Amino acid sequence: MRRDRLNERFLELSSILDPGKLPKSDKAGILSDAARVLAQLKSEAEQLKEANKKLQETIKQLKVEKNELRDDKLGLKLEKEKLELQVKTTGTPTAGLMPPTIAVHPASGPAIYKAHGEAPAKEVAPLNAFPCLAMWQWLPPAFLDTTHDPKLWPPHA
Repeated sequence: MRRDRLNERFLELSSILDPGKLPKSDKAGILSDAARVLAQLKSEAEQLKEANKKLQETIKQLKVEKNELRDDKLGLKLEKEKLELQVKTTGTPTAGLMPPTIAVHPASGPAIYKAHGEAPAKEVAPLNAFPCLAMWQWLPPAFLDTTHDPKLWPPHA
């Protein structure tokens, strides 16, 4: 009875190792196949552990990169807000820095228009001498660079 139970277990093991084939009756062959399958499963388990370890390292690196990008994004948002505020404050003149207005005298108006062949206007609107916005912000960077000024324009006596 005990021997029959062992034989049944060996047949069951043989059918599990090679499911498509007829079960072997050789106990040594069944045990060698089982040892081969166990070694193969161990190597696959090691490979999966290594792959898992590499993936965990990649996840850590991606989290660090994500945090760096988040910090960069916040820095860029702050810089953008700062620049927008600077543009808003630069674009609107303050009360003490209003440019002077030039008013054309009505008596000199017709003489000016006659010289150009135009009809004079009934009302004369004041003309701003300077625009309300600072113009330096639209100048090209090369024009604002003053490092070569002494070479290009020597001082006058």
